[in-house]
Amino acid sequence: MRPNLPTLGAPPKRSPIGPVVAVSLILGGAAGGVWWWKQRMANATGEAAVHQPVAEATGPVDAGAVAAAALTAPVPVDPVKAAGLERASMRIDGPLETAINSAAGADVGPALAQVVTRTLVWWVAVPGEILRGDTLDVLFQRRPNEEPLVHAVRFTSAKLGKTLTAYRYQAGTEGAARYYLSTGEELELRLEKSPLDDYEQVTSLLRDGRRHKGVDFRTPVGTPVKAPFAGVVKRKNWNWGSNGNCLELVEAGGRGRRALFLHLDEVGKDIHPGTRFNVGQVIGRSGNTGRSFAPHLHYQLMTQDDRVLDPFDQHKTYRRTMAAGHKTGFDDEVRRLEGLLGTSVAGK
Repeated sequence: MRPNLPTLGAPPKRSPIGPVVAVSLILGGAAGGVWWWKQRMANATGEAAVHQPVAEATGPVDAGAVAAAALTAPVPVDPVKAAGLERASMRIDGPLETAINSAAGADVGPALAQVVTRTLVWWVAVPGEILRGDTLDVLFQRRPNEEPLVHAVRFTSAKLGKTLTAYRYQAGTEGAARYYLSTGEELELRLEKSPLDDYEQVTSLLRDGRRHKGVDFRTPVGTPVKAPFAGVVKRKNWNWGSNGNCLELVEAGGRGRRALFLHLDEVGKDIHPGTRFNVGQVIGRSGNTGRSFAPHLHYQLMTQDDRVLDPFDQHKTYRRTMAAGHKTGFDDEVRRLEGLLGTSVAGK
């Protein structure tokens, strides 16, 4: 007979608390690990973002790179030099030539003063009417073995109480470049019943301070020379070494003025003392004979008692205006030259 074994009781009931706690601990630990890892990575990224610029800013400077950058930086361009010109600006407190020498340099100053004077004389007598404190701005171009070429002159005159400007411009392809006022009128006055129909420039006047007795017109050899009044030839080709081929015409009528024409290229062989000419009749051709340094006509008026007369007082005068078709181009050139002239000395 088998012994009675003790009767076992029912299996004990498990508490649900233990497994729940265990699972919670496992999940919580895993979640905490993930959070810790993310936080660590975020901190690392933030530190890199914060510290990286500092490291760049405080890193060593490449001196060679800085020098190279400085060398390649754009250099300001002087528009006057870029145009192939020079600008001389000055206040006149003594002789005009002294002021120009100081502003432009003694190497070009004396020649530049002569060219500038040819423009100023159409506004004031030189040097008498140039006053201390007047100002002058000149745009010019140096030329080897030639006088400088002046492109613009701006003159502020105390005597006249205003600023005047002249601009060099060639209106069209024919003829010489001339100096014009901003209105398009020529700077130079012209003579009615002039000995020349046209010419390049007046290079000397009685009021230019050179003690010259006549007016010099720069004009090509062979330009027709005309009688400014009806008259009779008094003599020809005297003092040839200085005057070259020359002619003296005495006015017919009451005034009896004498007109002298020097440095002619030729005087007709049929012309002799006593030959008569009417006003406007050709009496010869301009040249470069005698003591002459460039082709021109010397025109001189005298009284019977040898008193010198100024042709610009004796003739009626006028200013010629450029053709309307050239005005637009001229206005553009005026704006360009004004920009290069810049601020006047008086305005500084």
